[in-house]
Amino acid sequence: MSLTSGRGPLSNDPAGRFSAPVPAALAYVEPFQRRVRALLAGVTVIDSERVVLVHRPGAPPSYAFPTEDVKIPSNEEPLADRYVRVAWDAVDEWYEEEQRVFLHPRNPYHRVDCFPTHRRLRVELGDTVPVDSTDTIGVFETALAPRLYVEPAQLLVDLEPSPTTSYCPSKGPASYWTVTVGTTRVEDAAWSYDDPYPECLIIGGLLSFDENRVTVMAEFPPGDLLHRF
Repeated sequence: MSLTSGRGPLSNDPAGRFSAPVPAALAYVEPFQRRVRALLAGVTVIDSERVVLVHRPGAPPSYAFPTEDVKIPSNEEPLADRYVRVAWDAVDEWYEEEQRVFLHPRNPYHRVDCFPTHRRLRVELGDTVPVDSTDTIGVFETALAPRLYVEPAQLLVDLEPSPTTSYCPSKGPASYWTVTVGTTRVEDAAWSYDDPYPECLIIGGLLSFDENRVTVMAEFPPGDLLHRF
């Protein structure tokens, strides 16, 4: 996310613009001042404090390590001399310092701000309106569209927990919920973060809705404001 994914400045669909042309497929490589380790079958196979982080357009950041810090097969990193990269799923566990990291490296340019707001969230399922509220929490993430969350007590329909789960490197593990209205059942219509990371504690247990499964109307200005500046 952030620099190269979503609508970040080096993504394939940036939300803003530079004051001068930027070469296509521009990548960014920088020192990453955290100790990174990887374990395979309980054995440490990567242990490095000389990590670089590589940001490529359309992809999350990736680690690169000095060859001598890696004890398993690896591939040369063409953007960093004498550095190699290892596929994320080639090991069992990744750590930054003593914090386990899932999915991909956490992006130092990705920020999540969660604010109480009075922006309106209305959710429709057929002729039923499960939520229509201005008592919401706005979640504003770097390079992503903002979202609104509400307390489960505001729902006018019942929810059923789903076995589906997912993980966000910035917010934590997510649980999903099924909404049933009469004979209509929509799997994974909503999600929540029951144990979010500290910077997102305000949304713990709150719900947001998938606009691909139900009709979601959130009160935000247009996403593309380039014509205004």
